[in-house]
Amino acid sequence: MQWPERWHRGKAEWDILNCYQRFESAIALVLTIVIALIILIALYRLSIGVVTGLLFGAADPLEHAVFQSIFGEIMTLLIALEFNHTLRYVVTKHQSIIQTKIVLLIALLAVARKFIILDMRETSADYLLALAAITLALGVTYRLMRSDADTTDRSGGNRRPAASGGERESGVHHPGKDEIDAKQ
Repeated sequence: MQWPERWHRGKAEWDILNCYQRFESAIALVLTIVIALIILIALYRLSIGVVTGLLFGAADPLEHAVFQSIFGEIMTLLIALEFNHTLRYVVTKHQSIIQTKIVLLIALLAVARKFIILDMRETSADYLLALAAITLALGVTYRLMRSDADTTDRSGGNRRPAASGGERESGVHHPGKDEIDAKQ
């Protein structure tokens, strides 16, 4: 689709939105831009840090602390990318609000990042137990939400089960894009 055609279609869609929907779309657009800038800056800093560390020998990638730090930063970037991807669907009107399942998946990514950067020698058993409980609670909640969606699908609701291809590899359903991908 050409840029002028997109602009006119977007303007036509904007005209039919009520005041709050316009506000929500504008906030989502601003957040998308801000998060994109944060991602670019974080990627730049990560790249410079890794390249200079490897070239000048300041960072040994086989050292456990360096490995944890690098992959912690990579996980942070992945979390920000997934969040930005979610906001993009709000901006393009494929979703009106951010869905709870997506927030749960992002929270699970954040907990996984925490486990990656965790220094086991300096972590108490209580802290590990708390992280495990959070992980279990998020996982069970996500599973219950998926089970509810699958039940809705079987009873004639408008959601599709995971096996129908309505989800990306990350497990997040993105209305609009997934239907287009399924047609191709």
